[in-house]
Amino acid sequence: MRPEKATPAGPVAKPLSVTDSEFDQEVLQADTPVLVDFWAEWCGPCHQLDPIVEELAEEYDGRVKFVKIDTEENFDTPARYGIMSLPALLVFKDGEQVEAITGLRPKDDLKRSLDKVLA
Repeated sequence: MRPEKATPAGPVAKPLSVTDSEFDQEVLQADTPVLVDFWAEWCGPCHQLDPIVEELAEEYDGRVKFVKIDTEENFDTPARYGIMSLPALLVFKDGEQVEAITGLRPKDDLKRSLDKVLA
C-alpha cells in the first residue's frame, strides 16, 4: 500500500493569547462570536482542555474567534467576569457575554454551546 501524498497545509487556526489591555479590542469589539479560555499553567484540567479548544478553533475558523487569557499574568479581566475556578470558558457575542462554561467539558458540550450562539 502506497502512503498518501502530503499536501501543503495552509495556516492552522489557533487560539490567540490576549492580555488584560487587549481584551476589549480582541473580544468585545470582535465581528464574530468569541470563546475566551481562562487558564493557568498550574491547572491540569486547563491543559487537558487545550487540544479540544485547538480542534474547535480549526472547526469554527472564520465563524468563532478563540482567545486564551492566562489568569496568572492578567488579573483584571478574570476579576471583571467573576472567574473563580479554572478552566473557565466565556462566550461573547456583539460585546456581551452570552455563555459561561466552568470546568473540563467534552468537545460535544462545547460545540452545542457554540452552535447555539451561532444560530
